[in-house]
Amino acid sequence: MAHVTAVTDDTFESKVVRASKPVLVDYWADWCAPCRQIAPIIEELAREHGDRIDFYSLDTNTNPRIPTEQGVLGLPTIQIYSGGELVKSFTGGKTKAALLRALDEFI
Repeated sequence: MAHVTAVTDDTFESKVVRASKPVLVDYWADWCAPCRQIAPIIEELAREHGDRIDFYSLDTNTNPRIPTEQGVLGLPTIQIYSGGELVKSFTGGKTKAALLRALDEFI
């Protein structure tokens, strides 16, 4: 059973950009209420679809470089990568249905 794994400024390149399958990255912070609301939904999606998509979370408090490089301006931000390229990005709380629609072409 897959789960959401932490990614850092130092591991982003190897885990996300060089991934062999699509990747969802959840940018979050401990002070962000919508981040706390979306996290269990992303965990659920990881359990259901982790065989086809890798799920990562990046704590923006302790890893500021990658969010800056990726243009993350608000939290939570969800980005989807495929073949090492950013293919989708959205900010703010989302429902499970909205996240499934965003992932539809990958699952």
